[in-house]
Amino acid sequence: MLDHLSIQCADAAASAAFYDSVLEPLGGRRLMDFGDVIGFGVPPMPTFWIGPQASGEGFRECHVAFAAPDRAAVHAFFDAAVSRGAEVLHAPRVFPEYHPNYFGAFVRDPDGNNVEAVCHAPE
Repeated sequence: MLDHLSIQCADAAASAAFYDSVLEPLGGRRLMDFGDVIGFGVPPMPTFWIGPQASGEGFRECHVAFAAPDRAAVHAFFDAAVSRGAEVLHAPRVFPEYHPNYFGAFVRDPDGNNVEAVCHAPE
């Protein structure tokens, strides 16, 4: 249903470095870079965009969940985020309340958004 998603960042450079790091283990990377507006995804098209805050005032948290191909990628996402100083919301684990194979990890990005990597496959 979604074609792409874009979020505004207080510090686009810090957010770009964060997403470069955490999306790589999931197979994502920068696909378009217009300086302060950057599109990430799996080739050929970006599906996740970041840019500087251009509208609104104050912070409104959003939740973004990125698909991971396997549980090892969820762990790698988490390790990359923690190494960049991300606040840990939930370390990698199974969340049976969602479904029996829901394996995810949740961190905060540089702007305080709830960012997750999730794998729905069994071990």
